Amino acid sequence: MPEKRNPAICKTEKGIWNTLPSFLIINFGIVMVLMLYFCPTCFISWEGAKSMIPHFIFSFAITVAMSFGGNAVETFYDKRISWIHHPVKRLLMTSITYLSYAFIVSYILVFLYSWARGNISLDDIPYRLLFQYSLMPMGIALGFMALFTTRSWLLEWRKSALEAEILRNEKLASQYQSLKDQLNPHFLFNSLNALSGLVYESADRSAAFIQKLSRIYRYVLEAQKEELIEVEKEADFAVNFLALQKIRFEDSLKFSLEIEDKKGFIPPLSLQLLLENAIKHNIVSEEKPLFIHIYRKDNMLWISNTFQPKSSQTDPSTGVGLENIKMRYQLISDQTIEVIQNQEKFLVKLPILDLST
Repeated sequence: MPEKRNPAICKTEKGIWNTLPSFLIINFGIVMVLMLYFCPTCFISWEGAKSMIPHFIFSFAITVAMSFGGNAVETFYDKRISWIHHPVKRLLMTSITYLSYAFIVSYILVFLYSWARGNISLDDIPYRLLFQYSLMPMGIALGFMALFTTRSWLLEWRKSALEAEILRNEKLASQYQSLKDQLNPHFLFNSLNALSGLVYESADRSAAFIQKLSRIYRYVLEAQKEELIEVEKEADFAVNFLALQKIRFEDSLKFSLEIEDKKGFIPPLSLQLLLENAIKHNIVSEEKPLFIHIYRKDNMLWISNTFQPKSSQTDPSTGVGLENIKMRYQLISDQTIEVIQNQEKFLVKLPILDLST
């Protein structure tokens, strides 16, 4: 059964052997090289060149027949037997088919050439002698078979490599999209969970929280569509997000953001995930206020917070956070995040990506 190919790849495979002008020019060039090799002195004089015309016509017919047959055989088997999956079978079938074709066609052409020049008659055909004369065209056929076999194998390998790369890119894009799709419900879940606790404490603060949340959520929806986002936009979002959390925690949450150079890119909503995790997993109270510090060192964005983990987790975990950020960096770059934890602080270093390199 013919193997399916990617249409975008197959469209580009029409080669020079499939266009008549190029086909004739190539065969003409091959014949001229052979003629010059076997009789270079024949082209010195007009008489010598004229005497070579019948030989040229015969040689041209041989090369046209051999190259046409070779291309036809390879085209036939390209649709049926893959070099990649069945190399031995493909080589055997190609060799048997093409050499059989080459022998029959060579024998017929040698016979017609000899008969047209009056060297043989139909009453007494020298089959053995014609066989010997067919050996040289068979040698040409072997050369063509090597050429077409090599060309066909290389094209097949190239198609397989392109298809594998396309599938790989599609798979990576799908994986990255799946990771981004986790961010929206994660943000809503944590925000609504925080709001549910705030409603019972203060109606005014709850209203302020909802108003600011609606503006921030618009950024979340827009950023979710991007593969990478500017550090400047993420930094502005981090300020708004922490200001939102200040409505909930007031003076129990303190933060500073020091990013003078805001060039470069990071995966969108990376800061939101880290800030949410810092607030969710650490004590935030008047007795133990949580300090969050965001700053840049060289090509890294440092996000640190005081390490004061809760004795028990009252908020259920969604399972989204550091692992999501790690996976997204792995899919779009060769850089990885760094995580450092000690008794005093929890630090995450995010590589800043430069799209110009």
